[in-house]
Amino acid sequence: MAAPPARARADHDFLIKLLLIGDSGVGKSCLLLRFSDGSFTTSFITTIGIDFKIRTIELDGKRIKLQIWDTAGQERFRTITTAYYRGAMGILLVYDVTDETSFNNIQNWIRNIEQHASDNVNKILVGNKADMDESKRAIPTSKGQALADEYGIKFFETSAKTNMNVEEVFFSIAKDIKQRLAESDTKAESQTIRINQPDQANSSGQDAQKSSCCG
Repeated sequence: MAAPPARARADHDFLIKLLLIGDSGVGKSCLLLRFSDGSFTTSFITTIGIDFKIRTIELDGKRIKLQIWDTAGQERFRTITTAYYRGAMGILLVYDVTDETSFNNIQNWIRNIEQHASDNVNKILVGNKADMDESKRAIPTSKGQALADEYGIKFFETSAKTNMNVEEVFFSIAKDIKQRLAESDTKAESQTIRINQPDQANSSGQDAQKSSCCG
């Protein structure tokens, strides 16, 4: 069965597929649960393979249906999750601000995106667990921002526990994707118009030939 188009269903104007990636334990599932259900749990259950949630939001008067896929961070599930990169319109790269390894591995996750995702996929960098005591922080905000700047993507620090910036992250990437989809629609429409219009240069040339041979 073919996947539904990105736009125009009865209950929404856009369907946007997002993917959460990052090391195991950085809080991807907690971010998703906080955004989709408005809840938080301290009980840590490792995601097996892949899970997803749906939430419909409103942006600029349009209803945006977000289908958010939560991937397992462990190496043994990596081959399962790569199949989901291709269909993603936006990818959230998540690390734990108290875990330097998870931050350093963002470069590996970027490489995965380059290998498996569409070229025009939107990306956003997320430093989670920002509510933690400063003494436990391993990655300063400036370092996260510098990495995001290096890749030319937006950066947010979040806390699934306190709901800090969770809405902002998802709304920000959804807005960027919606704008990209709208722009590609406009471009496609203008190309269609150009294709359907007669070539004025050729037609005027033909008229000139007719007048010269028939005059």
